[in-house]
Amino acid sequence: MPLVSASGVGVTYPGRTSPAVRDAAIEVADGAAIGIVGESGSGKTTLARALVGALAPTRGQVLVSGVPWAQVVRRHPLRRQVQMIFQDPLGSLSPTRTPRQAVAEVFRYWDGLSRPAASQAAADLLREVGLGADALDSRPARLSGGQCQRAGIARALACGPRLLVADEPTSALDVSVQAQILNLLHDLREQRGLALVLVSHDLSVVRHATDHVLIMYDGCVVEEGPTLEVLDHPAHWYTRALTESRPGRAGAPLEVLDEAEPGGCRYAPRCPVRRDDCLAAIPPLAPHRDSRVACLHPVQEAAPDAPPAGEDGHAGV
Repeated sequence: MPLVSASGVGVTYPGRTSPAVRDAAIEVADGAAIGIVGESGSGKTTLARALVGALAPTRGQVLVSGVPWAQVVRRHPLRRQVQMIFQDPLGSLSPTRTPRQAVAEVFRYWDGLSRPAASQAAADLLREVGLGADALDSRPARLSGGQCQRAGIARALACGPRLLVADEPTSALDVSVQAQILNLLHDLREQRGLALVLVSHDLSVVRHATDHVLIMYDGCVVEEGPTLEVLDHPAHWYTRALTESRPGRAGAPLEVLDEAEPGGCRYAPRCPVRRDDCLAAIPPLAPHRDSRVACLHPVQEAAPDAPPAGEDGHAGV
């Protein structure tokens, strides 16, 4: 049974007519490393929030260990299994609590530890994720972005999760710190046997950190499959545009149609090979080579070769 599975998930925010996520599906098994990629506004963060139960889908359902999130009450043990790491490391922490206090609070809430025991457990966990002793009792405003992100990771780990959902965990950090955080997540996954869902717009990060990837455009999953297969040999024209670092355009220049064109492929207004049948209906994900693609006329040639991963298997960002 998957740790988390989503089927037919659609999310429409109040006051908006256009869905943020359309008919998305994903399964996350023990130890899996899955990337969710797309431009800003593609729906990747909304899908991630639905996976952790932070918002209820408008359509479809998300199951955690086979149980709908709607049935998982606040203190249900299943809530421990799925935890989120946020994009804004400083904003995700309480400004009035030190890292030690923030993590100790989790141990007290879930494990019923005494204050001294929780404080010691928090200090041990914070050191495990690389936070220095001088930062344990400092307010978040006095910490660097990398230190805040390590504190956020420790707080998620204190729940004893089986799955971490990381929403752009390095985008607010300096390049040198990005690599440190990605390597930390890599090591934690190996040591603790964690599954990971990594939301990112950075293809190099996804390439190094995941084994499977979903490509999202305008709320739809347009391609999914093994990470290297999808990024090195994209079948959807949007994926090809991403791999060529030209989001939104692929191939020869093309007049952009009305983005509100109803009924058809969401990418058709920007696609260089659109045909009449592309405007008739949204194509379903269908098998193509070793992946699946939602395109009636997929790319036949491979994208340019991508840079190789580092020899140690860690991120080389």
